[in-house]
Amino acid sequence: MRAWLQPVVLWGERRLPALTRYRRPESLPVSLHRRRIYIVPSGFGAGFALLLLTMLAGALNYANNAALLLTCLLGVASAASMLMAFRNLNGLQLSSLQASHAIAGQPVELTLRFTSTSSRDALRLDAADASQVFAMPAQGSVAVAINIATARRGWQPVPRLKIWTTWPLGMFRAWSWVHPDQRMLIWPRAEHSGPPPRVSALVTQRTRPRLGDEWAALRDYRIGDPQRHIAWKASAHHESLLVKDFAQPRGQTEWRLDWRELQGVEHEARISRLARWLGEAQAQRQRYSLWLPDNELPLDSGPLHYARCMNALAEMP
Repeated sequence: MRAWLQPVVLWGERRLPALTRYRRPESLPVSLHRRRIYIVPSGFGAGFALLLLTMLAGALNYANNAALLLTCLLGVASAASMLMAFRNLNGLQLSSLQASHAIAGQPVELTLRFTSTSSRDALRLDAADASQVFAMPAQGSVAVAINIATARRGWQPVPRLKIWTTWPLGMFRAWSWVHPDQRMLIWPRAEHSGPPPRVSALVTQRTRPRLGDEWAALRDYRIGDPQRHIAWKASAHHESLLVKDFAQPRGQTEWRLDWRELQGVEHEARISRLARWLGEAQAQRQRYSLWLPDNELPLDSGPLHYARCMNALAEMP
């Protein structure tokens, strides 16, 4: 940066932070103070100011002390409302921010936690095209949830947040900008329909029957049952012979999903198909693995494993 330009930038960051420094991402927590809060008359406030000027002119013209006193009282009330609108934001702190899981094309829910040492009323939060109204309790914190529209998968920055209020009389609008240095990971959209995984990707493993002393239940003796399965001790207290009923062998299908099995499919279409297969395996409570270039997730199941696999797909270049 040129030497003559640096003082100008420093002056701009000091006097116009909304146009320079506060447009850059910043780490949390962020506290609002007098250099971050801006205030202007609202449309109603501008009209009320014109009314006060008209009343002032009439009171002076007709030397009406009562009208002059009323005009002054209304002017003081409007000035006090400007101070209260400023104090409604001053000292408010954004302490944390969390984003929920979301699929591309669906809104992602951002949860912002605000803290304060005093109660605050009629606060508004704007993010992109979404808006939310909230209030702060005294000496506490509040979590505010707002939905942000998404269009594509992958890492996306959290948009600039506008916190504003017109409390208490609506004559002045006070606002401040916050730009958290955080990102949210958006999952890929699964294809609506398509072919199932290849037979080579579905591996069926069968468990062996348990032939030891462990058994699943007791049942009545049937002709042809082996004598070694008869529960002699239990039968002694029963009118008929009882037989140990062992667990039957069952098959368990494992889904081995592999990026390389989708040769010839377009890049994003591969990701969408794998996302659909992951959803189907999760819905059927199957164990599944996922192989991706430079990333391999072993066999597992459950919501956490599903989230890890979807995160890996979302981070694909």
